[in-house]
Amino acid sequence: MKLGAAAFAAALVCAGGAMALPPPSPNQTVIEDAAMPRKLSEFGLFRAGGAELSDGVLPYDLHTPLFSDYADKARGIWMPPGAKATVDADGNVRFPVGTVLIKSFGWADANDGKPVETRLLIHRSDGWTALPYVWDADGRDATLAIGGRRIPVSFAEPDGTTRSISYAVPNKNQCKECHALDGAIAPIGPKLRNIRFGAAYRTNAAGRIEGLSRQVAALPAWDNPASGSVAERARVYLDVNCAHCHNPKGSASNSGLFLRWTDDPDGVNYGIEKRPTAAGRGSGGMDFAVAPGHPEASFLIYRLESLDPGIAMPEVGRATVHKEGAALLRQWIAGMETRSAH
Repeated sequence: MKLGAAAFAAALVCAGGAMALPPPSPNQTVIEDAAMPRKLSEFGLFRAGGAELSDGVLPYDLHTPLFSDYADKARGIWMPPGAKATVDADGNVRFPVGTVLIKSFGWADANDGKPVETRLLIHRSDGWTALPYVWDADGRDATLAIGGRRIPVSFAEPDGTTRSISYAVPNKNQCKECHALDGAIAPIGPKLRNIRFGAAYRTNAAGRIEGLSRQVAALPAWDNPASGSVAERARVYLDVNCAHCHNPKGSASNSGLFLRWTDDPDGVNYGIEKRPTAAGRGSGGMDFAVAPGHPEASFLIYRLESLDPGIAMPEVGRATVHKEGAALLRQWIAGMETRSAH
């Protein structure tokens, strides 16, 4: 049985195989310094000897998360004592210098349930920096993998299919590629409309994030039909999985394909009867990114269902096809009114 994100986070309490020890205090000097510590433990963000978050690190989840080879993720936010984040008019959370966004990746049925990697996004005085760490075999600490890493992983997909992959831990430059916004690194996931805190933490979060109580419609959960229509859930899937690059200030701005949740209307720039511009062989010889009524003739689907490095989208972050996500997008396109003959 696949472990959900909340259960995965709870399982990390004993990830090192030993009784959890009292947490160290996060080391603000290390966090804000320009150095790149070799060991994850040097930050003090986790309890000694395992992958349980230290006290003061705020766990959170997302309504719709980014797909990453069916990995479960445990997320946390550390902000320096006394500092607060704010929420801007667009619902983006603006974190103070000294903040660390933490994301650990793992599978319940792989690596004895221990995390495989943890990525840090650190807000320093000169901007955000991304550092990937690979957990050591004993699960007691993790080591900096500045050049990325390939790790063999076997796990069960939701339908029970056993999958063995060469899981890719991104290198530092690949982190920049996905997190680039107007040429600078920026957080992707923790937006007010998508972030979700557990009830036990909401009071604490409200005191650290000004504007958290603002009434903003939450994003649908892509896999929960009760949270939105097929079209709404398809759009949120594209926003979370694609729009960090596919927006006018992202790394895929030259494509002219913009896939943000509410900022991009259903038109040519959203892929509807949009002809390929920078897709190369990624178009598969098809005329449109989205051919209304015809998912089989839409190269957006073709690229999502490909594992060919020259065709697959997203370009990094997956070695498997997200069958359930692709099925939702196929359903969305099939339900569109046909506009042209295909």
